Amino acid sequence: MPDRTTASEVPQIRFSSRGFAIDHPDAEAGERLMMEALGVPDREAMHGILTQLVKASVKGRKPDKTDLAMMISMVKSIQPRDAIEAMLVAQMVCVHVTAMRSAYRLAGADEIAPQDSAARALSRLVRTFPAQVEALTRYRNNGEPAITVQNLSVQDGGKAIVGNVTQHARVIVAETSARAALTDAGHIPMSVARDREHEAAHAGRDDHA
Repeated sequence: MPDRTTASEVPQIRFSSRGFAIDHPDAEAGERLMMEALGVPDREAMHGILTQLVKASVKGRKPDKTDLAMMISMVKSIQPRDAIEAMLVAQMVCVHVTAMRSAYRLAGADEIAPQDSAARALSRLVRTFPAQVEALTRYRNNGEPAITVQNLSVQDGGKAIVGNVTQHARVIVAETSARAALTDAGHIPMSVARDREHEAAHAGRDDHA
């Protein structure tokens, strides 16, 4: 019979009257897999984040195994790359689980007071989650968010490209004036060319006169 835990799987958590433990036939391998899943650098950080996730999964007075397994799986899928990302991602999955519980309470509330309480909690949590996603994105982009500018780009021997350009960090905005940009590139805008044609035509008529 094959081992139910492969190298790529996240080990399950086993609960007992004494607490919880990583359920793996090889204790060191189980800890290593959990460290990789949570994106933490050492055993101490792994046990700390894991304990916090266990507490955040508590429903009633007991940890919810389904919620906990989902939270660990989601952390792994986001792939935190250092301690800061590990902490932020752990917060994100906890906020998501709490938001879903608030939505459940709101759906089952029959009185105004519980409805208002659940609705306020849900509203705060669903606003917090995208802010956390944005924080993670900015951190991964070295603190520089993606921005969109109206950009005109002209290269030597190339053509002007006008449109919305989205990129990260240190964006150099080209001249907003098409005439200025094209002139700087050594090209004459069509409007200027037409003006010169008219001037030449008038000059020719004056010479004949």
